Amino acid sequence: MSLVSADRARFPVDPWRLVETSHAPGSEGALETVFTLGNGHLGVRGAHPWAADAHLPGTFINGFHETFDIRHAENAYGFAKQGQRILYVPDGQETSVRVNGEELSLGTTEVLDYRRTLDFATGAYECTTVWKTSSGAVVTTRERRAIGAGLRASLAFELTVTADRRVVADVASAIVNRQDQPSEDHSEHDPRRSGRHAGRVLEPLRAEGAHGSLRLAWATGTSRQRLALAVEHVTNASLPPFTTEADGDRSTVRYVLPLDPGEEFRLEKRLAYAMDPAPEPEWAAAEAEAHEGSGQGIWPGAHDGAAAAPSGGPLAALLGAAERDLRGIEELAAESAEHWRAYWAAADVRIGGQPELQQAVRWNLFQLGQATAQAGVSGIPAKGVSGSGYEGHYFWDQEVYLMPYLTYTAPHAARKVLEFRHGMLPAAKARAAELNVDGALFPWRTINGQEASAYYAAGTAQFHINAAVAFAAARFAWATGDEAFRTGECAELLVETARMWASLGFFGKDGRFHLHGVTGPDEYTAVVNDNLYTNVMARFNLRAAAQSESRQPEGTGAEGTAATETERLLWTEAAKRMALPYDSEQQVHAQDADFMTLQPWDWSTPREKYPLLLHFHPLVIYRHQVLKQADTVLAMFLQWQDFTAEEKQRAFDFYDPLTTGDSTLSACVQGIMAAEVGYMDTALAHFTTAAFIDLDDLHRNTVDGVHTASAGGVWAALANGFAGFRDQGEVPRFDPRLPEGWDSLEFCLALRGGTLTVGLEHGAITLTATGTEPFSVDVRGQLVQVGPEPVRIALEPLPAPERSVFPDPTPTAGLAAVAALR
Repeated sequence: MSLVSADRARFPVDPWRLVETSHAPGSEGALETVFTLGNGHLGVRGAHPWAADAHLPGTFINGFHETFDIRHAENAYGFAKQGQRILYVPDGQETSVRVNGEELSLGTTEVLDYRRTLDFATGAYECTTVWKTSSGAVVTTRERRAIGAGLRASLAFELTVTADRRVVADVASAIVNRQDQPSEDHSEHDPRRSGRHAGRVLEPLRAEGAHGSLRLAWATGTSRQRLALAVEHVTNASLPPFTTEADGDRSTVRYVLPLDPGEEFRLEKRLAYAMDPAPEPEWAAAEAEAHEGSGQGIWPGAHDGAAAAPSGGPLAALLGAAERDLRGIEELAAESAEHWRAYWAAADVRIGGQPELQQAVRWNLFQLGQATAQAGVSGIPAKGVSGSGYEGHYFWDQEVYLMPYLTYTAPHAARKVLEFRHGMLPAAKARAAELNVDGALFPWRTINGQEASAYYAAGTAQFHINAAVAFAAARFAWATGDEAFRTGECAELLVETARMWASLGFFGKDGRFHLHGVTGPDEYTAVVNDNLYTNVMARFNLRAAAQSESRQPEGTGAEGTAATETERLLWTEAAKRMALPYDSEQQVHAQDADFMTLQPWDWSTPREKYPLLLHFHPLVIYRHQVLKQADTVLAMFLQWQDFTAEEKQRAFDFYDPLTTGDSTLSACVQGIMAAEVGYMDTALAHFTTAAFIDLDDLHRNTVDGVHTASAGGVWAALANGFAGFRDQGEVPRFDPRLPEGWDSLEFCLALRGGTLTVGLEHGAITLTATGTEPFSVDVRGQLVQVGPEPVRIALEPLPAPERSVFPDPTPTAGLAAVAALR
């Protein structure tokens, strides 16, 4: 399936914008995702305002969620007890326009012209449509959207309407509680999609309005979070709103007015949200007392179309906070443009001679900016704030796929995300105790710090989440030189996660340190012994913890955080003796202790049977040699120092054909390692797949939100793949390989408190370091000193390696297998 790249007349190539020049039914859901606006805290999907033309409209706030009891068919000790699910917050996208009684809709009204644009350079969304109504009037509507950059909970919509003759326009603006609207639970058919709550979720606390102003508030039914929403409508018309109706599920502000030929009606809808994640226990009684006597309808003191909140009470304070953040669209647009100007100065990656890939790369980088700009007070959900997929949870994606990009483009934001993860330590320690291990065990998927994975085999068993957290913290400390973080939060994270590994594993009779009953990144092989990725990353974690330095002297740290010398010796020995499965017949590292004994997958399986997780029982998949995503290959990328070039090539040659790519986390990693071993055609193919995963809806689930981790992988494929950047060694290292057909590759890395600018062309790499002291860089084994003057290093062409040859698999079924045994 393909969407954007398949129709360049409809989606023309533009290096700084995504443009849609005509509307076509059938792809509304995916396009709502790819036209999303967000800032890491607040996100609004790119749905059309016309209700009949919206597929899955919605607005999301990072961390605003509901909890529910997980009902296991057969319960057991330590199973996750309570799930968490991101909620649709009441949404202000919907607006209807009737002209002479006819409602405009892309599905029923004749469209003469149409153009929708998402501008990466400014963060602006705009859609202009020219309609031919049944009455003969030609009507033009123009919609603009802007979202706050500094004011993270502010949003504004603008709609203008003009006609070529005198008409009567009826414009109704709505605020819709979509969370409690009837909807199909798609999660029954696809575990990647968010489920639905059985009962009501958002309980109305306040619904008042007059003269185009609305003041609304809700509380979640179980998690008891509270949300306030202030809304103002501003027009250029002399007439007041025809009606203003406030309700907990659907509020509307309606305007009815005549328009002369060429006369413009402009409606601006300003929204601001305020969330209280930790309400006081007695909030309901306090609010009832504060609101007593305020009467029905608008609050006392309202004038000139502005609603005044009742004094007193935490809910009133929450509504007041929302009111204070109300801003007009021009102010928000200017704020957004300034934010994105600064963003691109640090994060842009320029590809010479490849306009289609340049557009796709900038769209992915734009999505990374939208997912992370204001995410520091929360984590980074797998879908950012673009949809409800994976229920708004934070996974290891955050540390392995997103933190590298964030560390090297916006280290201040990276630190906030790591501090957020560090704040989960108390819950992680409690979870570790529940699973009979020491230290801390971070949840596989969560919003509030509690484990929310109902299927432990592909959830809790992925202990490698601990190593991901430790790895991200260590990388940040290495890249920034932040001593306070290195000896503070980083040291504590390293120590507590190492304690978990030391107690989870054991020294076997063979003298090796083993980790049993774990699941690696490849979720098609679950609960195994000595998963190579897990063991390799645990080894890193143990080594780093043994060498860590805490700013708290031993014995004085909080709750015994400081490591003892005995612990350091144990961690060093466990790391030294870590079991790393190796198959001597294939001469390749095995994915786990038993992977090489599994039955090969039947690769004649029809393409429509993929992803396998939707068509085969897990037990069918688990007993076969088939991968959902890169696993061993990922270990060799992240711990590049620990493996030889030959080991990496043989591993890639062996596992790449076994990898289905059913996970969107796979293509980018396979591309990085293909580039390292010298398979440039393969590297470019994997990279292109990653770049277009959402733009072309390649996994047929873009409707549920942007694959944010894959977008992070696109950045990594450029920096770590084609530029060959490796970190956490003695010095930064580059081993570049520019694809054929690319003229150049340029980007910046925030490094050592300054900026390292990297320019790659065929035959040379140019490095410049500004804002920091000169430092050494390794380019293909050659040490060069890099400072403010550009340093150009010539690169010799590298020959393409020969592919590894492996023995043909022995038959495992039928008479052919019997014959092979004789």
